[in-house]
Amino acid sequence: MARSKRSRSARPVAVVKATKSLIWLGALTVLMVGANLGGVLFAGGTWTPKLALDLEGGTQLILAPVVADGSTVSQEQLDQAVSIIRARIDASGVSESEINTQGNNIVVAVPGELSEENRQRIEASAKLDLRPVILTNVATTSTAEPSASASADPTASPSAEPTATDAPATPTSTPSIAPTDASDPNWVTPELLQSFETFDCAEVQKRTTAAPADQPLLTCDGNKTAKFLLGPVEVNGADLTDATAGTIPTQAGGSTGQWAVTLVFNEVGTKAFTEVSTRLFSLEAPRNQFAFVLDGSVLSAPRMNAVITDGKPQITGSFDAASAKQLADQLKYGALPLSFTVQSADTISATLGTSQLQAGLLAGLIGLILVVIYTLFQYRLLGFVTIASLIVAAVLTYLVITILSWRQGYRLSLAGVAGLIVAIGFTADSFIVYFERVRDELREGRTLSAAVEAGWKRAFRTVLASKATNLLAAVVLFILAVGNVRGFAYTLGLTTIIDVLVVFLFTHPMLALLSQNRFFASGHPLTGLDPNALGAVYRGRAQFRAPVAEPVRKAAKSSREAAKRQTIAERKAAALDSSDKGGQQ
Repeated sequence: MARSKRSRSARPVAVVKATKSLIWLGALTVLMVGANLGGVLFAGGTWTPKLALDLEGGTQLILAPVVADGSTVSQEQLDQAVSIIRARIDASGVSESEINTQGNNIVVAVPGELSEENRQRIEASAKLDLRPVILTNVATTSTAEPSASASADPTASPSAEPTATDAPATPTSTPSIAPTDASDPNWVTPELLQSFETFDCAEVQKRTTAAPADQPLLTCDGNKTAKFLLGPVEVNGADLTDATAGTIPTQAGGSTGQWAVTLVFNEVGTKAFTEVSTRLFSLEAPRNQFAFVLDGSVLSAPRMNAVITDGKPQITGSFDAASAKQLADQLKYGALPLSFTVQSADTISATLGTSQLQAGLLAGLIGLILVVIYTLFQYRLLGFVTIASLIVAAVLTYLVITILSWRQGYRLSLAGVAGLIVAIGFTADSFIVYFERVRDELREGRTLSAAVEAGWKRAFRTVLASKATNLLAAVVLFILAVGNVRGFAYTLGLTTIIDVLVVFLFTHPMLALLSQNRFFASGHPLTGLDPNALGAVYRGRAQFRAPVAEPVRKAAKSSREAAKRQTIAERKAAALDSSDKGGQQ
């Protein structure tokens, strides 16, 4: 036992640190493999990355705008809609999609099979209008209140059917008495009341024109179970600046488990919502309800529980985590300036195909072979550390991309493959910087173990500066670019981060362990670390390498070259020095 303790304590600190680094790298790799295995077993993941539209194909939707009679669609509205739809798709985790305009239509191409949830994200215009409720045929238990309080009675029940006071006395198609506000029952004519009673909720989906904002709206909720007769629009969805999903907190700071969507209005919306909540709070049911109308359907029609003056109402209803987040994402990334209908939905084939992917992989393989040949020629057996480091980096990169594919919806495009190929050279560059620093230390006469540590101290700052530059370029390119170029920037930034991890957790620890190996420490020519071959000036035990005389011709050439590189001040000093020597003679 005593020998064992002494042998452990006798191990160099560098070896202990190197072992710990390799253990951390192994634990990280096992963790990533386990995470992907869990995804394969329980989350529909795979062991291969998903491919993008150019390599796999996908689904194409053509969206046609829905406008009021006589209205026209401007290019500015279409461009705004393209930007918002792209933000929605990116927020849902689907990458490498293509969205552009085609005439007055918008063409959306999404890689792979389009899920129903993402289809709704694309199709929904998320045009939010807030209208007061005049009539409804069902009771409601949802409420609207300030986001920081919950002070109303949630059990109050609105009337199930409209009463006689809800309708005007004279049977005319237009109100006989001018309504004083948007929730005035004088909006309801006998014809409108009859339409309300006979209205079929299926008609909502068949509408092809937008509802006028200054007229009442007959519609239903998303489940097609509740009918509503709503007054004119009082708050425009364009005044909405933010929307977040979350559970409602208790007074003690805990969670009730009930999901809600919190809205934030701008100054104009806050003022309008304050006026509306002040009026509705004093009315009887159902006229104390305020409907949030999304694309012509009532999303929620809560009772106004308080006068909301902060512009941050909270919508509660039959939300779960997924539906609350989906709505918040739609609203947060802006309301489309137009509503759209799906003109066609088709499956499209890959624009490039397997042959292009194989060509890209072949190019990467050729580049990898060239890097291997160079490292073995330049560093001999030390080059195998570079090869092993590249293999480790490739494994980590593959695992990360695979996990991102099923976890975040990432898809690998041909541009992304190009980013991975470029990363081979950047990764090898880190090892070359480190190895050359070690060689410099060997030239100064240090032992291999001392040269490894001293070289690492000099090299890691250079490596970090280089990688920081690469990462900054990738981030800027990802932010400013669109489409496939973002795929290139994404993989370039990802591999840059992995490169730093590999250098710190594998390359340096492996070199530290090899420095303790007798064969490498002996400086055998096959190791690539031979001090004689590197031109070391110090051999240990006060033994110096004998200087080698340079040929006269080479010395003269070097002298002329040095003279050319002199500054003006150096030339004047040299001339003055030569004149002084001449005077002394």
